[in-house]
Amino acid sequence: MRNFFKISALVFCFMLAETAFSQSAQQALDQGQDVNVLFRNESTGGIYMHSRGFGAIYRRLWHVTGKLKRLIEIEGLNMKHPKEISVKSDQGGKSYKYGKLNGLFFLRAGFGFQRKLYERAERKSIEIRMLYSAGVTIGISKPVYLQIEYPDPTSQNVYIIKDEAYNPAIHNQNNILGRAPYFDGLQDLKLHPGGYAKLGFSFEYGSKTNLIKAIEVGAAVDCFPKAIQTMAYNKAENFFVTLYVGIHIGKRKF
Repeated sequence: MRNFFKISALVFCFMLAETAFSQSAQQALDQGQDVNVLFRNESTGGIYMHSRGFGAIYRRLWHVTGKLKRLIEIEGLNMKHPKEISVKSDQGGKSYKYGKLNGLFFLRAGFGFQRKLYERAERKSIEIRMLYSAGVTIGISKPVYLQIEYPDPTSQNVYIIKDEAYNPAIHNQNNILGRAPYFDGLQDLKLHPGGYAKLGFSFEYGSKTNLIKAIEVGAAVDCFPKAIQTMAYNKAENFFVTLYVGIHIGKRKF
């Protein structure tokens, strides 16, 4: 029984000391001072531009060692085809991308590590880190719907407008009026399971030790067992390789 009370007292003293330290450290951070401690975890959010579109990401990181962190990440990004070109009908409809069969969006969820390569010695310097991750990609494709003009069989010089999924066999620039409403085709969404791998470098420049401001650059590849076609008369793709640059902001916690 005495040992139980001794252990309980030690645990209580340890928790009390840790709480007092966290409060004093937080007060120092609030006053703009540097705190020479190891933050246990951090979370960041970011937006980025990649070679085929745009994306957004959320990431959580935990320390494994002083220079190595474990991470999980969730992100969403669109995926355009390099040959997409916006055109507009002479009839005045909304602009559309001629030849585009499907819009494509990726959801990624993965696991990885971040390793510190260069530690800054003072606030105004830059810290460089390398990260690598891999995980699951879910591709979501949505057929492109267009407004198509058809002659009215009952009246001359009268046309009927129908919203239809783009079909290169019967639709061309002579009968396409323009882009249909975006929500047309949601009932035809298709899921494409696959995976991804990523390698990047992060350059942190924030002036406060508990706040994160960083620029990240890198490359990613998404692969799918079943090829996905986004443009008519172009080969369906199994691999999507992209380069990216983005901005991350976040916060470190004890």
